[in-house]
Amino acid sequence: MNLRYKLFAAFLGLIIIPLFILGMIMFFVTYNSIEKKYSEQSEYSLKAISYSISNVFNEMDNLTDNGIATSVFHMALSADDPTNQDLTDSEQLSLNASQRNFRSLLFNHPSISYAFLYNFNGKGGSEIVSLFSKDNFSTLPYDKFKESEMYRDVLTMNGVPKWVAPHEYPELTGTEPVFTQIRLVKELSFFQNIGILVVQIKNWEFESIFRNLKVGDSTQKVSFMLVNDDGMILFDPDKDLSGQNFQSFTNKEVTFKKGFQSFKTQFEGEKSIVSMYHLKDHPWSLVSVTSWDSLSREVTIFARWFVVVIFVCFLAALIFNLFFMNRITGEIAVIVRFMRRVEGGDLISRMEEKGNDELTLLAKGYNDLMDKVNNLFNRIQLEQRQKNQAEMRVLQAQIKPHFLFNTLESINVLAVQNEGRKVSEMVYRLASILRITIQDRDEITLEEEIKHLRDYLDIQKFRFEDLFDYEIDIPTELYGCGILKLTLQPLVENSIQHGFEGIPYKGKLSIRGFEERGNLIIRIEDNGIGMNSSQLSMFQYMISESANNEEQGHKDEVKRGNRVHLERRGLGVRSVADRIRIEYGFRHGIFICSSQGCGTIIQCVIPIYEQGEDHNAKSIIG
Repeated sequence: MNLRYKLFAAFLGLIIIPLFILGMIMFFVTYNSIEKKYSEQSEYSLKAISYSISNVFNEMDNLTDNGIATSVFHMALSADDPTNQDLTDSEQLSLNASQRNFRSLLFNHPSISYAFLYNFNGKGGSEIVSLFSKDNFSTLPYDKFKESEMYRDVLTMNGVPKWVAPHEYPELTGTEPVFTQIRLVKELSFFQNIGILVVQIKNWEFESIFRNLKVGDSTQKVSFMLVNDDGMILFDPDKDLSGQNFQSFTNKEVTFKKGFQSFKTQFEGEKSIVSMYHLKDHPWSLVSVTSWDSLSREVTIFARWFVVVIFVCFLAALIFNLFFMNRITGEIAVIVRFMRRVEGGDLISRMEEKGNDELTLLAKGYNDLMDKVNNLFNRIQLEQRQKNQAEMRVLQAQIKPHFLFNTLESINVLAVQNEGRKVSEMVYRLASILRITIQDRDEITLEEEIKHLRDYLDIQKFRFEDLFDYEIDIPTELYGCGILKLTLQPLVENSIQHGFEGIPYKGKLSIRGFEERGNLIIRIEDNGIGMNSSQLSMFQYMISESANNEEQGHKDEVKRGNRVHLERRGLGVRSVADRIRIEYGFRHGIFICSSQGCGTIIQCVIPIYEQGEDHNAKSIIG
């Protein structure tokens, strides 16, 4: 993953995603707390409504208690003509002051809609005593009322008022949505049951209670209703659900019980919160149904704005990534690309310097650094080239005296033996060799090197005619390859001088050449005495003087003559190996394989190239 994607992922992972998670947590916490807080609020409101309803009932209870206490209802039941008890009749106002005051209060009370009495002592038409008339309403006959459960309940309550809600007992109260009080009337002197009072009150006061008291915000969709313990909706201020079963509007099994309860459910197909409070003195429950959408409107709006903010932040992140992050990461990618070019050896490439920010300073610093590195590299390259040339001259100086010493020693032996023809031939060969040696060239063709090698081998054959034979097998197509001069002669000299020393048989020297994997391989093989491991250890590549001094310090116990002999034996081969390593790098050089009594194989590995190609820079990089 490149830097641009990493920065963008970090922006998302550290800012956008945590912000989104925090918003979601806040949303769900707020969303779940709505129901709890609203339930607490609705409990308070339903208790306030129940208190107001109880006040209406208590007021009417007190009113009828006053009528019983002033014997107004007793007088109506014991009158000569009980059927003519309409309180609007002016003749009935000729009563005592207390009776007149109560009748005036009863007549002028704004809540009373209809009132009548069942007369226990009446017969026929006197069984029902009407106090307030009501149009289009037929009172339940006393005989049928006595057969009902309501009649028995009223007698059991022994004068305590019983309230009947709308739709609970329509045969007695009618079909209008009014509340009815039913209570037993007693004669105060002997506490004898003389009748039953039935009073209906108007609903406008209840409607005013529900209309003026709302739960929460006025924008919330709230419905109130009064439901009995059997689940019948007794009173609905909106007059839509009155008389219907509450359970038919919800998919949750509802149990009406004492106290307060609140839960979330579907009501009329809409997700709602239903709160219920059971009235203390009546078998009814106040129910509020609030639409969940109206409650969670603010949270939903918050969630929508939160999504918009997250989207805007994400869009801003994309824009920032496209216009700003791309430039930053693009400049860094360019710098990385130039660094990789430097790794590949390109030290001359330079970055374009544009702008005035930190990236421009970085590009300028890179260019300045490359200029310094390039100058330093050129200086080191020049110094290394001079050092290599000096080492090459030293190595050649090591080879030339060594070869001349051995050759002149052979000519001297022949001269002592009066071998004039051989001396002449050897001098001719030596002159040919010196002609190549003194040339101001480090490289010659392989053909010239082979001619030089033949001259050297012929010189040695003149001196040691029966010591060895040689053969050279190198394809002519390789003759044009370049090679450092005086490369093969020291290797062959090592075999003649040391490999054939003291052998009881005639030695054989084989020089073969071939191409392998782009390299020129020249293999020199003899059947001489070979070398042991200690002798092979003398052929070290690029050995330093300090290493020589340390090695000599460790070999103080070795005899001086043996040490000098070993050093002379490896001098020529090691010089050739060092020259090849300096010129061509460490992948090329001299490889020796030898065993005591089994001969020696020296393999020279150099790259195939035409004479004149420059290998100096390659050797430095290697």
